[in-house]
Amino acid sequence: MSRTGTALTRGLDAVRSRATGFVARQYLAWRSRRGLDPMSLIPDYALMPLRRDGLDPVPELREAREDHPVRDFPLPFGVKAWLVTGHEEAREVLGRTHGFSTDFGHLVGRAGIGGSQNPGGLGFKDPPEHTRLRRLLTPEFTGRRLSRLGPRITGIVDDRLDVMAAMAARGEEVDLVRDFATPIPALTICELLGIPYDERDEFQALSTARFDLLSGATAVFDKISESLVYLRGVVERQRAEPGEGLLGMLIREHGDELDTDELAELADGLLTGGLETSASMLALGSVIVLRDPEVARMVRDEPDSVHGFVEELLRYLTVVQLAFPRFATEDMTIGGVDIAVGDGVLVSLSGADRDPRLTPDPEIFDPRRPPSPHLAFGHGIHRCIGAELARMELRTAYPALLRRFPELRMAVDERTLPLRGTSMVYGVDALPVTL
Repeated sequence: MSRTGTALTRGLDAVRSRATGFVARQYLAWRSRRGLDPMSLIPDYALMPLRRDGLDPVPELREAREDHPVRDFPLPFGVKAWLVTGHEEAREVLGRTHGFSTDFGHLVGRAGIGGSQNPGGLGFKDPPEHTRLRRLLTPEFTGRRLSRLGPRITGIVDDRLDVMAAMAARGEEVDLVRDFATPIPALTICELLGIPYDERDEFQALSTARFDLLSGATAVFDKISESLVYLRGVVERQRAEPGEGLLGMLIREHGDELDTDELAELADGLLTGGLETSASMLALGSVIVLRDPEVARMVRDEPDSVHGFVEELLRYLTVVQLAFPRFATEDMTIGGVDIAVGDGVLVSLSGADRDPRLTPDPEIFDPRRPPSPHLAFGHGIHRCIGAELARMELRTAYPALLRRFPELRMAVDERTLPLRGTSMVYGVDALPVTL
């Protein structure tokens, strides 16, 4: 075997050896089934990158970056790992096309959570499989292809505003998370995939249930499995009669290259990546807008300012707090730190986007700040393929909301909002408002 082949084999063996540490997930699932809190088994320090102080990363994350942007960060169950908090170092890790593996499918299966079900999605695949699948999806996410969704996104937003107005007229409570932030990306993904209109209520219910982490790890994986079963049915119906959405396009143009499971997993990956992230951005961004009447006026009355506002909002909030965890498949040096084969690497996107080396005064939200190369959508080969679609949703939704309801106000004290304590995707679970 060549030296390269030997090194690759050695690296992959080291990655697989880390799976033994994840056997503890069986125990976590068992505790979840018994109604116990699996998070209680994880040391508090290991949850630090997922915690926030209001909308801001906790001070410990800033202190970690100032101490060293790449630092030792041992994880539970004997997993040696490094936490990357600096922007330059984060881009270096995310931009590498070799030397890391993000393939956690076999780890999840061996851990006994959700059986052997592959979670799907591009983020859990390595080249060359990742390269092949992304190449098939990329044409549908170009500006020209996405432009056809523009009128539908506008229609979805307007419909939700009509629903909210009708609810308020009946004296019902309006919740921006439930009634605005969640349905908009869910229905947009329906349009993208080509989900039939008579199935969209079911699709939305499956979409939101999978993110209910309070129900426990086993329940979440059960919902993912249920979602995949549903999506396989959608794929089979589309094979018989391909529609105009992404699934229909993939079946017409690449039906012989992709089996039903692959198509269902790709659709599920787009759902995972495009629903909760956009919903969290719409909800938390609304909190920021409602804090400051001048920001609300700018977004409502200055169309040319919306692009910069959205980019600053993406940087400031960075709701996806950690990039896909990576395992090193070769020895390397990042930020002056030696990382060995088999080590885990966690990239704090929220920490990197508050790095003063990225932009001055990063802790301040400044909607007129020149856009920066933030990492809210990641970077490199695993950068979010739906980034432009998410931007379209945000640029459409905020101005429409504020023009329709110029007197929009929070119905509760911001300090009482149910912000998530520890979550890969940061968000708020309810945002009651008066129109």
